[in-house]
Amino acid sequence: MKISIITAVYNAAATVGQAVASVDAQTGVDVEHIIVDGLSQDDTLAVIAGMGQGGRIVISEADRGIYDAINKGIARATGDVIGVVHADDYLADDHVLSDIAAIFADPAVEAVYGDLDYVQKSDTRRIVRHWQAGAYRPARLRRGWMPPHPTLFLRAAVFDRIGGYDPALRIAADYDLILRYFSTTTVQPVYLPRVLVKMRVGGESNRSLDRILLKMREDRLALRRNGIGGWGTIAVKNLSKLRQFVPFVSGQGRAS
Repeated sequence: MKISIITAVYNAAATVGQAVASVDAQTGVDVEHIIVDGLSQDDTLAVIAGMGQGGRIVISEADRGIYDAINKGIARATGDVIGVVHADDYLADDHVLSDIAAIFADPAVEAVYGDLDYVQKSDTRRIVRHWQAGAYRPARLRRGWMPPHPTLFLRAAVFDRIGGYDPALRIAADYDLILRYFSTTTVQPVYLPRVLVKMRVGGESNRSLDRILLKMREDRLALRRNGIGGWGTIAVKNLSKLRQFVPFVSGQGRAS
């Protein structure tokens, strides 16, 4: 089995090295790492080049944003399973992909996902939010449930069936794809109850009030086009995030 990892990157010289290193460190599995760079103006490509070539494919060309770049990576992928490691994220340990591959050894499995830790930008050892996904049930979609997108791994054939990410959505194309898959699949996704990915806080979707409002509008569009719900679902979805902060209300975080 081969797992293809897609990393879309633009001007992320400060963090892309850790993302790449976390993929390089995976053991016990055949990994294809496809990095799609949107013509970065900083040292992103130099950082990647300085890490050697081990199984990586690097594409550097203009794109229409992160989701267009991910789609390019998916189109290039030759793996049986596809996952996304963003340039600001990294795999939680060296055995993430081998654990995922072991589940996909069952040919009936189409999707695997797990938990995610949000970590401080300045000190990634400090956890500030823990996203425990829990097992999937169809009714949960209308209550705003979704798995952490960076932990979701899908068989390549799934993308042939449901399509890729909609680049017209600037922030919520991942939610749209998740709804499209989970609302139509007849195969039970597998929840792996452990942290698979570490994500730095301060991502694209919540860096300003304008971006938060755009995210809410796009979330509603994704819900409507997939026939799942509306503003009520969004309200519950956002409120459900509060419990992810409960162990960290002191503001001090927790060492990972």
